[in-house]
Amino acid sequence: MPNKADWITARPIAHRGLHDISAGRPENSLSAAAAAIANGFAIEVDLQPSSDGVPMVFHDYTLERMTGEKGNVRDWKADELHRLALSNTADHIPTLVELLDAVSGKTGLVLELKGLAGQDDGFVVAVTQTLASYAGPVAIMSFNHWLLADARDEAPRLTLGLTAEGDDSHFGEHVAALRAYDPDFVSYGIGDLPCRFVAEFRQTGRPVITWTVRSPADAVKSARYADQITFEGFDPRR
Repeated sequence: MPNKADWITARPIAHRGLHDISAGRPENSLSAAAAAIANGFAIEVDLQPSSDGVPMVFHDYTLERMTGEKGNVRDWKADELHRLALSNTADHIPTLVELLDAVSGKTGLVLELKGLAGQDDGFVVAVTQTLASYAGPVAIMSFNHWLLADARDEAPRLTLGLTAEGDDSHFGEHVAALRAYDPDFVSYGIGDLPCRFVAEFRQTGRPVITWTVRSPADAVKSARYADQITFEGFDPRR
């Protein structure tokens, strides 16, 4: 029987978009998303809430590395974040709505929710409500189990992934997450493959993607133990 996450294996997934700062395309930017679409890749990005609850496309919990500003992302309102340039380029921090409008179903979109324990009230609701009218292939995933639980409660039909890592000593905790949240796919750290959890999960017919694949050698390794790569820093077509 087809799994609702099967689309996720169709093409390599550009980690934080097809970013290349030497070409003026910072990570998690609209220009990096556009480049991924133009080159036939799917897109993975990170989401965090602004202080007023708007899902923003941004990885770090603090602003300094990508914008030069000091402070926590969650202490700034969406319109304030939106005005910040990414890595001194023409790109700004996008909202999830902007990203969805830019992608518009042209490729698969994988959204990693970045959680902070005790600070995520309303985050999943805001994301799932934003996605409710989106027609393209999209999935959400997270390391943070409270976000996975919220997602299963709020949008049970949404494609959901467990982001995980670790050697076989972590097998039990990953199986517990599998039973609790019933993920449609797993995103696993390439450095910890092969492992028992991934091997057994694939036997259920559900796909595994790997992160972060940064070389052709790691792409070859991923192909042995998983179904698709989340990559950066090289062209997996070559």
